[in-house]
Amino acid sequence: MSRDTVVSSRYAKALFEAASDSGRVEETGQELKAVVDALTADHDFRNFIATPNISLADKEKVLENVFSGKISDALLRTLLLLIERGRYEVFPELLSSYNNIVSATLNIADARVYTPFPLTEQEQAEVAATFGQLSGKRLRIQNVIDESLIGGLKVVIGDKLYDGSVSGKLERLEKSFRRQA
Repeated sequence: MSRDTVVSSRYAKALFEAASDSGRVEETGQELKAVVDALTADHDFRNFIATPNISLADKEKVLENVFSGKISDALLRTLLLLIERGRYEVFPELLSSYNNIVSATLNIADARVYTPFPLTEQEQAEVAATFGQLSGKRLRIQNVIDESLIGGLKVVIGDKLYDGSVSGKLERLEKSFRRQA
């Protein structure tokens, strides 16, 4: 296990405990994802945090101005502590570790749902309920648009694929014909 993985796991556990104490586990995860996405997307912001010539006080002031009131205090303190210790590069790993802890503790799984069109909130809830019963977990749905699907959907939960797409059904039908021939 790499040193970054160990570091991110420790910080993720502490962040999870703080979020759990305040009853904001899922919100903190969403906030952390937004922070990581911002750091990934904004090259200037990432450089600002990584530049050693900028004082820690200036970095803290900017981060507090940007994130105060938008993310939990526990997450803000975690970010500031990582930056203070020069560990800003572990933010993506922190998100991954945090999500793993949340999934294991709260029996939540991520489900990628492939459809030829975007699902409505109600359709996502129906998919989550149906496949949640099959998997025995509460599902977080990520809708992925796959225009190559003729109709129906494919759901991937962990390493399991549930293929209810028209193209999948046609492919299985074709294989059964080949076996019979």
